[in-house]
Amino acid sequence: MRFAIVAGEPSGDVLAAGLIREIRRRLPDATFYGIGGQRMQAEGFEVLFPMDSIAVMGIESVLRDLRNILQIRNSIRNTVLDDRPDCFIGVDVPDFNLSLEKRLHEAGIKVVHYVSPSVWAWRGYRIKKIKQAVDLMLTLFPFEKKYYDRQQIPATFVGHPSADKALTIRPGLDISEREHTIALLPGSRSAEVQALLPIMLEAAQMIIQQYPDTRFILPFANEKLQKRHQASVLESGLPIRMTLGQSEQAMGCSWLSILASGTAALEAMMYGSVMVVVYKMGWLSYAMFNYFKHVEHFSLPNHLLDTPLIPELQQEQVTAGNIVNEVTRFLNHPDQVRDLQAQFDVVAQSLRKDTDVLAAQSILKMIGQ
Repeated sequence: MRFAIVAGEPSGDVLAAGLIREIRRRLPDATFYGIGGQRMQAEGFEVLFPMDSIAVMGIESVLRDLRNILQIRNSIRNTVLDDRPDCFIGVDVPDFNLSLEKRLHEAGIKVVHYVSPSVWAWRGYRIKKIKQAVDLMLTLFPFEKKYYDRQQIPATFVGHPSADKALTIRPGLDISEREHTIALLPGSRSAEVQALLPIMLEAAQMIIQQYPDTRFILPFANEKLQKRHQASVLESGLPIRMTLGQSEQAMGCSWLSILASGTAALEAMMYGSVMVVVYKMGWLSYAMFNYFKHVEHFSLPNHLLDTPLIPELQQEQVTAGNIVNEVTRFLNHPDQVRDLQAQFDVVAQSLRKDTDVLAAQSILKMIGQ
């Protein structure tokens, strides 16, 4: 059997790699090809285009790289239409995948979308295209499954792999045992890191002045980002340990994380690290986000907690001073930190569903295997 897959971000690389592994456990001769990353490749995936060729952030970046992105999408579309695999699996990146999925679905190819777009939060109009594009939606959160049930779109809640992984990584320590370590996670895309890392370093300088025992850990998503920014980190003179990857370990050994909004916020929650979430984008992207959003909070933890308790800073609010104010508030109220960590435990438990296995079973059942 043949499976075409398109993943465009590190988190999607992890999900798709686990999925490939579980499908191949059941179908040893299955083949996989498309767009992906190193983890997928390690599972025997044939990379036609590297994952970072479509990993852009914001309208501005998309417009700048639009010609190249469209050429890649057309090439993948034609390859899949010619090959007619048993299933096409789009992993996240809905702006790239949904139009591609719609065309493939119209041609009679079975389509799965893995990781729901945030239609419940903003750009709800995309639900019409989803109905036209997918045979099955795999959701990471239970409230998303309920949303698709109401829309009469086939969906399966498969849980989140970070919840399972956190059991082996998370030390479950309190503030004092975590030695006042703070994780800095400025994102996985070049534009994010460029915008957020200088502000995070400035905030770290201010924190170290008030709390000299503080130490920092900064995991870079890939080698290219580390090479580009390590000089500025070293020049800061701050006690920062840089790592390549290992973001989960960084959050697992840190009592607090300062991070770019996205998958990292959910992972920090799974690893018991309280957080300050920051989000900064181009003015056009932000204007569109504001126009189409239908929720007040943009980070996933605030949608999973009974009460939104995670501080969020966006656009002009993302300053070193504002970040330090939120960090100081947590430092001055360790009881709130312990209460949040207890709530994180409850959420993590609800998301532990052996995700890779459930996702593989759901896809194979849909295609009659």
